[in-house]
Amino acid sequence: MENLDSQNETTVKPENKKLTRFNFIFIAVVFIGLFIYMICVDGMENMIQLLKSVNYIWVLAGLGCLIIQWLCEAFVLHLPIQRMYPDQSFSNSFRVNMIGQLFNNITPFSSGGQPMQAYEFSKSGKRVSDSLSAMAIKFVVTQTALVVFTLVVVIFEFSFFAHLMQDFVWVAIIGFAINIFAILVVLLAGFKKRAITIITNPVIRFLGKLHILKHPDDTIQKLSHSIDHFREQFSIIRSEKKMLLKMFIIATLQSLAYYSITYMVYRAFGNVGIGFWQIIPVQAFLLLLMTFAPTPGSGLAAEGGFLILFQSIFQNGTINMSILFWRIYTFYLPIIVGSLFYLKKQKE
Repeated sequence: MENLDSQNETTVKPENKKLTRFNFIFIAVVFIGLFIYMICVDGMENMIQLLKSVNYIWVLAGLGCLIIQWLCEAFVLHLPIQRMYPDQSFSNSFRVNMIGQLFNNITPFSSGGQPMQAYEFSKSGKRVSDSLSAMAIKFVVTQTALVVFTLVVVIFEFSFFAHLMQDFVWVAIIGFAINIFAILVVLLAGFKKRAITIITNPVIRFLGKLHILKHPDDTIQKLSHSIDHFREQFSIIRSEKKMLLKMFIIATLQSLAYYSITYMVYRAFGNVGIGFWQIIPVQAFLLLLMTFAPTPGSGLAAEGGFLILFQSIFQNGTINMSILFWRIYTFYLPIIVGSLFYLKKQKE
């Protein structure tokens, strides 16, 4: 078992530096492209005037929401890890979480965050399988809180949401279905191993025949071991009902903080007339749209989705600058802060 864990620890760290460099270049190109687009549409003089008129109290409020989101996300990760390793410090969990945000934002489909977090936890003596189990539990709780919270808000603001989203309702339904399916898959792995392996093993063998995946039998064995370990941890943690409830409440607060950033941006540029709880379900819907985008940080889809969904809500001349501010909060700042934590650790 220790050999398998040590093998996993050597494979979770991303080593494709060329791909990482390409992703950073793509992110920079999107940022520069957005800035050039703003200059062409709004004009530099109008942009400067708009920046002078910004209410920076709301800008600081948006920053506060972002920090609350970071703290909540780190705490939801910290609780199951601390359950397995009582000496785990919150500062380490926060650092690992921010490094995960960095790699989530620079990799397609946010695929790099969890392997990097498992690698970082392994540096402080945590088994990779334990870390991945904790992250799987965090995923289930976080996604469940996200879906439940979004559904509740949509129900209470259904008439406004349905009117604004009438051309995109089918995308919302698909998005909710994908999130619920992902939750069920992870839960199924925790309860019924055979139900998962019946699906995954033929796929792995098929990929092996196509020479897309090397050593399919070894992959199946490692997957079986990982599922066994996850089920072991899952059975222990699911009995911790108070902890799971605490995780759910904090994850709900995390979703609220993230969604609130858009309202803070809305008010920062002098927009009024649309209530806080009306902005929330639209932002939740945008997050569903972003999950379909394969680009790092959902680049282009995020900006385009924000423009399509919010242009009728924001005042004329403020939408493009609002997109820039929103992306700074939700994309560029997590990359910058995550990079600082990552580089600091690399120098130690």
